[in-house]
Amino acid sequence: MTSLDIEPDKLRSMIHRLRRIEGQARGLQKMLEEGRPCEDIITQLAAMRSALNKVGLSLVAENLAQCFQIEDENRRREALERVRKSFLQLL
Repeated sequence: MTSLDIEPDKLRSMIHRLRRIEGQARGLQKMLEEGRPCEDIITQLAAMRSALNKVGLSLVAENLAQCFQIEDENRRREALERVRKSFLQLL
């Protein structure tokens, strides 16, 4: 498997989003410890899942764009199959 070459701005954006998700996870822990209402916790869990999905889809999109730059037909087909499998893992 080849490594993903992501533009620095896009990489920073993904890392920033993951750091916010990390903060959300800590916030969820605190909400549980404080005995906050289930509905509030579920709302935050859904927001966290959505944020994770956005990072995952961004990675898939970057990988897909790189696949189309592969000139060798067989290698491109193999790379596209890996992207397809990665995408399906997000579902």
